[in-house]
Amino acid sequence: MNYTTVEQLLADEGFLAWYRHADEKEVDRWNQWIAATPENRLLAEEAVQWLITFNSLEEREAAETFLPKDSEVLFHKISQSIDRRTEPVLPRQRGINHLPMLSSYCKIAVRNLRKSRIYSSINILGLSLGMAVTLLIGLWVWDELSFNQYHSNYIDIALVLQRNFRAGHTFIQNSMPAPLGEGLRHNYGSKFKHIVMTSGNGQHNISTGDKKFFQYGRFMGQEAPDMLSLRMEKGSRDGLKDPYSVLLSDGLAKSLFGNEDPMGKTVKIDNRIGVKVTGVYEDMPVNSEFAEMTFLLPWELFVSEWKWVKDQKDNWDFNVFDVLIQVAPHEDMDKVSWQIRNFRQQMNPDPKGEEQLFLWPMSRWHLYGHFGDNGVDGDGQIRYVRLFGGIGVFVLLLACINFMNLSTARSEKRAREVGIRKAIGSVRQQLIVQFLSESTLVALLAFFLSLMIVQMALPWFNQLSGKNMTILWDHPWFWMLGVGFSLVTGIIAGSYPAFYLSSFRPVKVLKGEFKAGKHAALPRRVLVVVQFTVSVLLAGGTVIVYRQIQYAKDRPVGFDRKGLLSIPMTTGDIYENYNAARNELLASRMVTEVAESQGPLTENWVGNDDFEWRGKDPHKNQGFNLVGATIGYGKTIGWELVAGRDFSTDFPSDSSRIILNQAAVKAMGFRNPIGEVVRWDKKDYTVVGVIRDLIMQSPYRSIQPMIFYVLPEPGNFVNIKIAPHVSPASAMKKIQEVFERYNPAAPFIYQQADKEFAKKFGDEERIARLATVFASLAIFISCLGLFGLAAFMAEQRTKEIGIRKVLGASVYILWRLLSKEFVVLVLLSCCIAIPLAWYFLGNWLQQFDYRIRITGSIFALVATGALLLALATVSYQSIRAAMASPAKSLRVGSE
Repeated sequence: MNYTTVEQLLADEGFLAWYRHADEKEVDRWNQWIAATPENRLLAEEAVQWLITFNSLEEREAAETFLPKDSEVLFHKISQSIDRRTEPVLPRQRGINHLPMLSSYCKIAVRNLRKSRIYSSINILGLSLGMAVTLLIGLWVWDELSFNQYHSNYIDIALVLQRNFRAGHTFIQNSMPAPLGEGLRHNYGSKFKHIVMTSGNGQHNISTGDKKFFQYGRFMGQEAPDMLSLRMEKGSRDGLKDPYSVLLSDGLAKSLFGNEDPMGKTVKIDNRIGVKVTGVYEDMPVNSEFAEMTFLLPWELFVSEWKWVKDQKDNWDFNVFDVLIQVAPHEDMDKVSWQIRNFRQQMNPDPKGEEQLFLWPMSRWHLYGHFGDNGVDGDGQIRYVRLFGGIGVFVLLLACINFMNLSTARSEKRAREVGIRKAIGSVRQQLIVQFLSESTLVALLAFFLSLMIVQMALPWFNQLSGKNMTILWDHPWFWMLGVGFSLVTGIIAGSYPAFYLSSFRPVKVLKGEFKAGKHAALPRRVLVVVQFTVSVLLAGGTVIVYRQIQYAKDRPVGFDRKGLLSIPMTTGDIYENYNAARNELLASRMVTEVAESQGPLTENWVGNDDFEWRGKDPHKNQGFNLVGATIGYGKTIGWELVAGRDFSTDFPSDSSRIILNQAAVKAMGFRNPIGEVVRWDKKDYTVVGVIRDLIMQSPYRSIQPMIFYVLPEPGNFVNIKIAPHVSPASAMKKIQEVFERYNPAAPFIYQQADKEFAKKFGDEERIARLATVFASLAIFISCLGLFGLAAFMAEQRTKEIGIRKVLGASVYILWRLLSKEFVVLVLLSCCIAIPLAWYFLGNWLQQFDYRIRITGSIFALVATGALLLALATVSYQSIRAAMASPAKSLRVGSE
């Protein structure tokens, strides 16, 4: 017996005798044949389904249904031989070979996918989008969690920080005095493998011949390359032992020397010192704290050639350097941190409070960079890792919910199939495996489609997130995780349909008595509510984030950023020629003012709390931000005086005068600050002016007390205000010409105040853009599922719609009938999502001193948008069904 089609099987009288139970020998023979292979069983199931359907129809209906499709001879043969009272029973299989059975399930799954193309497309598209989002988020989360793991010793590396306890307040200090490194080495040398003094990651002019670049680099102890496990491409990690040496990154080496060998070549630093290239190291990845560092110079060079550093060599009160350590093997970092905690206090007691050193591990630098009021590191970037990790899970959950909803909604159409399978011997476990196999096949198809989506989206996603991520095609564990992830997704997505469909009772199904219970749609409704709750929550969060950013952007900054430039002073030439350059720029009338400052316009580098004034509370410790600038600084930036006067060349005594911002006046408790005396560094300064508060740091934080003083020495930046009547392009051309003439050894580098200020919103804007993308996809996936459900409900109620139209129902009434349930579900979702969003977003806003208030109007807008979007999604199917011809609807409904 070698049959390949249902027609061949039905034409065999022995098979019909088996079906009628007319011959015991035939029954035994066919039972053995059916149990032999899954293919035989599948063919028998299809033939039995044909016979049951034939048996359930009247003779006229059977003829109308089957005669156009089958031969007349076969039809009459079966019609004469069938006993309509006979119910077939196929033998239960024993010792099944599961591999062919799974193959059979896959064939059935492919047939069902082809049969229901619309629903299959919705399922696969929804799952693939959910998986693509989850993969993108997974890559982003992995990049964040693996931050600094490029450095093989990262688990043992730490930064020495200081916890200060003063007047009931605790604050963290990351800058250390120059003698701390040697002091730790002398007293606790056995606890550490490396102790490295380092400058901050500052920008320097580095040049050779006519090539000059302004790059980030550090002065570091000679052990730094080994501690950071730099991957040397030329030279060795011992390259910093020569005090006049430099290690270059591969990118900078190629920029300076092209394809030439850089080893032994000389480069100039800030046009003042020549150093020899003793090594080239691999460019560090973006997810390293040292990614921007393009060169390393010896710490000994810093001490010997920079006088201000040399002067601080033994000064325990000058905090401006970093101390990096690597604990010795087999030493516990927490124990070492505890052992050194009082070292600074012992070497240089602070009469104002207690100081405790501690080690901050590199593994926590990136993700836990925020220190609370108690001086303990807490959340930071990790909160975004948790946020987007949760979003990834939720988006995938939404896609799985779509699959569950559409599968269970169409379960009635597969009820007869389940009944037949159970009648001919399939047990529930086999049916569960079958349906899980179908869902897993869909998940695998969606996974490979999601890989294509991710590959196409990665360049855009990297630009959006500021990353440099790639799919790890050549890593076996990526494929194991990906396929495993798909299998788990398929099992989760198909679990409810599998257990639901496999629970049908075959007798009722085959007799046509199966009806979905009145609560059968309840799980679908619950899942729709979950979908839109998550979507509304994400949409509300995105709106809040954008409003908070815009609120901070609209905050008055206290000075005019338009046309304001800062140019770093990196070589001796500009210090010597500053007055000549300034006079030439002012004479050109393209700029209105030029002034120097200690730091850039949108940052504050210096702070101090060593101030005394009349009426100061001796138990209160107050820190102030310090800004040193030349006379004319206020006019350059356009600050606004609210009392007193500005610094002026008409007053030679202004070297001992200061200007306060409003926050400083409030902190000092002055009612009439003009003329008050503030003592600082053993010198008295008189207040001559008060300005409106400036925002030079985070626009989300409260205004810090600031003190402005006249610089006794040249500054680090030249600040220029372009004349409002001059085109920026013409002014920039003139400014560049002047600086290239008076500062020829340095590249012309400048910062625009408005753009630098805009960068302060970079992290939040990047998070907002990512949240917008993910929220939009979540809403799209939810609407996709809603579209499929609406299409199914319209299909199920085709006959009802036709009858209602015949009885006079309008399109509007039918649209309202079909849309009502979904509107109620979306409204319920909003009622659940809004309180949750209010709570979680309110907590998120607490991290900002300057923040918006959450109002009901925000969520009313989001809820309205969700409702309109859901209506638009459902309305297409509803109106399409309502406008169909009633004659066609009634004919389809009766088939």
